[in-house]
Amino acid sequence: MADTVHVYLFDGYADWEPAFAMAGIRNPQFQREPGRWQLLTVGQRAGVAIRSMGGLSVLPDIGLNELHAHDSVLLILPGGPSWVETPDAHQAAMDTASQFLDAGVPVAAICGATAGLARAGWLDDRAHTSNAESYLKGTGYQGAGHYRDEPAVRVPGLITAGGMAPLEFAREIFAELDLYDDEVLQAWYQLYKTGKSEYFARMARAAEEPAQPGSQSMSPHS
Repeated sequence: MADTVHVYLFDGYADWEPAFAMAGIRNPQFQREPGRWQLLTVGQRAGVAIRSMGGLSVLPDIGLNELHAHDSVLLILPGGPSWVETPDAHQAAMDTASQFLDAGVPVAAICGATAGLARAGWLDDRAHTSNAESYLKGTGYQGAGHYRDEPAVRVPGLITAGGMAPLEFAREIFAELDLYDDEVLQAWYQLYKTGKSEYFARMARAAEEPAQPGSQSMSPHS
C-alpha cells in the first residue's frame, strides 16, 4: 500500500509554493523507492472545485472531514492571503493540522500557513521560519525567540518556510520523507537553484548507484 502525502488546497492558495514538492512526490523518477508514494489533494469539502491564485481549477480528492492522521505520512499547507485576511476560514484545516501534530505525523507549512500554525500556538516552542519575524507578530504567538531567519526550517514533526522559498520547502519535505538518496537530493536542489543542466546528469548517476548502508537523505538546514 502506498504512503500518502496530503495537500490542503483552498480558494486563492499560492499554487507555486507546493508545486516543486507535489511534482517530486508524484514523479517516481530518481526516487529511492519508486511507486511507494501517492499524493492526494484535500479541500474544505469533497467534490467542490477550488481556484488557485494563479487561476488553476482543482477538484480536491477528498474533504477535510475524510482526512485522518493515521492515513497520512505528511500534511502540506500552502500559503495564501486568506490565512491572514480571513483566518477563521481555515479553522477546520488547523484543527486537522493539530491532530497530525498531536499524533506525531509531520506537517509542512509555507508562507501564510505558518501564521495559522503560529496563531494555534504550534510555533511557541519550536524552531521555525516564515516570511519574516514581523509577519508572525500579529498572530499573538509567543515563539519569537525560536524564529530563524532562514528560507526553510525542519525540526522533528514540523517544516516551515517563507513564501519566497518553495524550492527549499520542497527540499525539506523530500528529506523528511527520505524520498531521494542524499546525493540525488543535493543534485536536485542544485539543478533548480542554479539552472545548470549538469546537475540533471548528476541526479541520474547518483540514482543508478547503490545506496550506502545506513545512508539517509539529509539537508543543510536539518
